[in-house]
Amino acid sequence: MHIHVTNFQYFFADVVMAAGNSLEKQIGCVKYTLFCFNVVAWMIATSLFALTVWLRAEPGFNEWLRILEAESFYIGVYILIAISIIMMAVAFLGCLSALMENTLALLVYICAQIFSFIIALSGSGVLLNYSTMHSSLQPLLLNSLNRFVSTSETRYSSYVLNMIQENIGCCGATGPWDYLDLYQPLPSSCRDAVSGNAFFNGCVDELTWFFEDKSSWIVALALTLALLNIVCSVMSFILIQAVKKEEEEARAYRH
Repeated sequence: MHIHVTNFQYFFADVVMAAGNSLEKQIGCVKYTLFCFNVVAWMIATSLFALTVWLRAEPGFNEWLRILEAESFYIGVYILIAISIIMMAVAFLGCLSALMENTLALLVYICAQIFSFIIALSGSGVLLNYSTMHSSLQPLLLNSLNRFVSTSETRYSSYVLNMIQENIGCCGATGPWDYLDLYQPLPSSCRDAVSGNAFFNGCVDELTWFFEDKSSWIVALALTLALLNIVCSVMSFILIQAVKKEEEEARAYRH
């Protein structure tokens, strides 16, 4: 009878050890996958920071927004600059907490990921709201350009309109009729240099497409980062549960 009990104890110990080894492999797989995802997140956050800072610091772009009184465009840029800095720090925290298998650090990391996800979506939404068609940007551009067209006989307004129309390839605020309705001749900057035909599109639409092109890559990076936030949060939760289970099995085995 004693021999049977001893054999059963050995069998039970072998089963526990096998289960422990399997769980350890699973934890290692999740841990290093999470580590790799955080490295990728750090790289994307760094790219987002570089692009947003470049967009904010570009002199020509700054001048156009200032002249057109459309600097609200920068609200979303500021939010994404802040979240890119936060996400670089959060990704570093994620790497450390995953390697250490520290449940408290992983919980803090999950909270930081959720916060970053919300702010990244908010920043992307604000930036899109000031850089796309039918957004809050277009009324600002329309007011500014209508004012310049109505005073196009002045030197400053003429300079601004010529600069925008020549570089963007547009005419007036909504089209050539903006000048014709005011009984003003079309300026040479309103015409194609090759064909001599007037540009059909107004500068409001053309400028919106220009700003949209500038911000599209930034928004794409921010949304990719937000998606990584969700993936890393889920993986962190799985890792926490696996570590807790490993600790419980270790305590049960010791007893």
